[in-house]
Amino acid sequence: MMLIAAGWISILLLLGGVALNHTLTGLLTRNFDDQLGYMLTGMIGSAEIGPDGEVFFIRPLVDQRFLEPNSGLYWQVRAAGHEDVPSRSLWDRSLDVPAGDYDTQLHTYNSKQFPGEPLRVMERAVVLPGSDAKWMFTVAASRTELDAQIKPVRAILIYSFVALGVGLLLMAGMQTWYGLFPLRHVRRAIQAMRTTGSARLDAPLPKEVEPLVHELNMLMAHTDRQAEEARTHAGNLAHALKTPLTVLNNAASAQAPDLAETVLREGAAMRRHVDHHLARARAVGRRAAGLSRTPVWSSVEAVLRAVERLYEETRFDLDGNHDVSVALEKQDLEEILGNLIENAAKYGGGSVFVTVDAVPGSSLCEIWIEDDGMGIPEAERHRIFDRGARLDTGKPGTGLGLAIVRDVVRIYDGDAELDESEDLGGLLVKLKLPRAAQ
Repeated sequence: MMLIAAGWISILLLLGGVALNHTLTGLLTRNFDDQLGYMLTGMIGSAEIGPDGEVFFIRPLVDQRFLEPNSGLYWQVRAAGHEDVPSRSLWDRSLDVPAGDYDTQLHTYNSKQFPGEPLRVMERAVVLPGSDAKWMFTVAASRTELDAQIKPVRAILIYSFVALGVGLLLMAGMQTWYGLFPLRHVRRAIQAMRTTGSARLDAPLPKEVEPLVHELNMLMAHTDRQAEEARTHAGNLAHALKTPLTVLNNAASAQAPDLAETVLREGAAMRRHVDHHLARARAVGRRAAGLSRTPVWSSVEAVLRAVERLYEETRFDLDGNHDVSVALEKQDLEEILGNLIENAAKYGGGSVFVTVDAVPGSSLCEIWIEDDGMGIPEAERHRIFDRGARLDTGKPGTGLGLAIVRDVVRIYDGDAELDESEDLGGLLVKLKLPRAAQ
């Protein structure tokens, strides 16, 4: 910030200084030229042609410097075929005038024809009455006086702009230091939080950084929540594996005759628990990676094609919004839909109806999955989402499908409810998922 401020201040001051120097120098030069112009006009107004065809002045020029040799103020009149008429101040020198056809326009320029004495020259060709020749009237003045006026003006400009630049840089530095001072408060607060073990920034901080502090607290709360979820999952998995491992250890120690059967049974139980917690861990990791966007309709169609191969005699119907998207990873959405649609086909009576965005305008996208089976009694609906809970033990299954559905949906801040289907008479699963941002 300081380098950028210093660069812009230097550029702007340099441009401003050059422009102001050009303006003031131009004003002084024009004033100097005006004085030369008055002298040139006086010369032309006083000039006449004598009987010998030469120019002469009917009244003397008033400036005494024209009479003093090498005074720094000179005049000269020249014409082709005539002798030059110089001022006494030129002494043994003459002013160089371009040869050829003289221009009647007024010309003003700088000249270095006299060594060590730069000149400001003004000239104009005039045809005087009584003469056919063009007479070049020239007035020249040493630039010493003009440069003596310009030099202090430039010095004042340089000193003023240097002081202004230093002042602006100091002000920019103070502004930068003061403007970033709230971040130093945040740094100290974070350092104190790290040393004290606090989970959020509660110290009073400037209003300028309150949005930053709020987002930082939200991030830390999110990180703590993920860490707590990880600890909970690890504890649940350890607790779930503890009992099967104990059974296996006891059976092996006692050399039970049904050891092989016990290993297979308890191994299957441990595998179910591992699969369940792995599914949760994958969902948490994908949710933390960023906000996802998955079209619902194409995912439902993909799941229906897969389930139709397993349940060829079941009729599947799909209706609803083709364009809605949800803030879930595609793999998680298809895993949720696969569990619910497969359960509907497995325990239904032969018909499954899926409605996408069943309640348009809701803050959540609702996906209804209905079947024409026996349904679930209302008293049993609250526990059907528990791990290992099964109402129909006559059909194969682990009892983890709905538990995985509930856990993954809640990870994405959604919900799953059970109800009775009014159209088919069986179970209605209302899956509520967060809509993706437009």
